[in-house]
Amino acid sequence: MKKIIFRKLLLDCLTFFFLALFGIGTIIWVFQAVNFLDIMIEDGRNYNVYFNYTLLNFPKIISRILPFALFFSFSYTFIKYEANNELIIFWNHGVDKISIVNFFFWISILIMLIQMILLSILVPKSQEMARSKLRTSNVDYFEELIKPKKFNDTIKGLTIFAEDKDDNEEFKNIYIKNNKKKGFQITFAKKGIFELKGNKRVLVLYDGQTLTQNGENITNFNFSKSDFGLTNMNSHLITYEKIQDQTTFTLIKCIQSIFGIKIKDTIICKSPRNIYKELFKRLISPFYLPVLILISLLLILITKENQKYNKNKFFVFFAGFGIIVLSESSLGYITNNLTKNILISILPFIITLIIYFIFIYKLKLSFRKL
Repeated sequence: MKKIIFRKLLLDCLTFFFLALFGIGTIIWVFQAVNFLDIMIEDGRNYNVYFNYTLLNFPKIISRILPFALFFSFSYTFIKYEANNELIIFWNHGVDKISIVNFFFWISILIMLIQMILLSILVPKSQEMARSKLRTSNVDYFEELIKPKKFNDTIKGLTIFAEDKDDNEEFKNIYIKNNKKKGFQITFAKKGIFELKGNKRVLVLYDGQTLTQNGENITNFNFSKSDFGLTNMNSHLITYEKIQDQTTFTLIKCIQSIFGIKIKDTIICKSPRNIYKELFKRLISPFYLPVLILISLLLILITKENQKYNKNKFFVFFAGFGIIVLSESSLGYITNNLTKNILISILPFIITLIIYFIFIYKLKLSFRKL
């Protein structure tokens, strides 16, 4: 009977948790996807790049909102059970409150491990894949970059300006500056229009001239019609690998280099504080999840008939949100000093012990009964 009761309570908690997690995550993802439209519209990327890039950011969103969804879901479920007098069934069937605490504590350890895997493996991999999509993609919708009366330097080394655009999609008085390694190329044209040649849209310029500087040599020629090449052009989007995109194994190797263990030198290994912060976020922050579940379990200590029940609810919610804020703000206190970082890292373990001792004190238990 106890197994059925525990299974029912766990199922209700996890069902609400996953609904909240993916529901909130989807809403945030949709809003973020709207912001990422700039990748396609302003930067000239195609729909396939845009879709893959936004989709690969979903694991990161899930990992960020998981602590909030976990605390909210479990707290709501315990309050609902108490309001419907369902917890009384547990106590009438001989279920000890400390048994529920211990049961959900071990469940929280499993959720913590899942979050750790998510932050340490899945999120960095998805972020690296997202940037890889940008690195290997081309600017396909070049016409989106040309806006009348507006200079555009989205393309690396390229500045474009058009004075006007008529109803026939023709650009008037186009200025294009293309910076090269040993000089530059400036092109003026009275008219420009995109034409389809083969399976590519090409910017065709009419009645203009091109000024080219190559070292100390300067050449100038006029043209009546000229195709402007748009292939192999990249934008100013940041596509290099950041610390957040590195594998956990790579970051640990960087820590080894900080302590004098020789490894292949990389740029990211030259920022110890940022490496410590990233490792803290991936390996230490998940330990706050058991703390959040233990705090939500404080709701079972006082029944709704007790005058202190509402005060206990407010205390639990404020404590839970305080822990979420603490877990996020702790990153700001990470320094280059390993000793200080260790002290910050053991904080979730200390809080877990304190809360567990509260249960022991409130339930008047001895360690033999545990």
